[in-house]
Amino acid sequence: MTDNQQSSRSKGNDSESIAIEYLLDKGYKIVKRNFKFGKSGEIDIIARHGNVLVFIEVKSRKSYEYGSPAESVPQSKRNSIFHAARGYLYVNKLDNIESRFDFIGIDLRNQPPIIEHIENAF
Repeated sequence: MTDNQQSSRSKGNDSESIAIEYLLDKGYKIVKRNFKFGKSGEIDIIARHGNVLVFIEVKSRKSYEYGSPAESVPQSKRNSIFHAARGYLYVNKLDNIESRFDFIGIDLRNQPPIIEHIENAF
């Protein structure tokens, strides 16, 4: 793993930890972190909010030079999240369960970071 990959993964872990703290404060129960299914599908956080299973993508930015966090989830990434979510439901034999896909964007330009939570984002 290159230094840049390690730095990016470390930033991702830090951002996911911020998101988890936020979700716990909002009454979510964390089910799984960094669920991988196959070679292309990964979900940052899987949580429960009441009876709803929530698949959550987390993105953060230290700069908006390349756009906001929300702008960094192209359709191809959404497709891989959908694929991983289907895999999670299959592996865990979960049928007829209400679920949704949320997005959490973290603006690291500020301290404390500004968190944007979009329910049913895609």
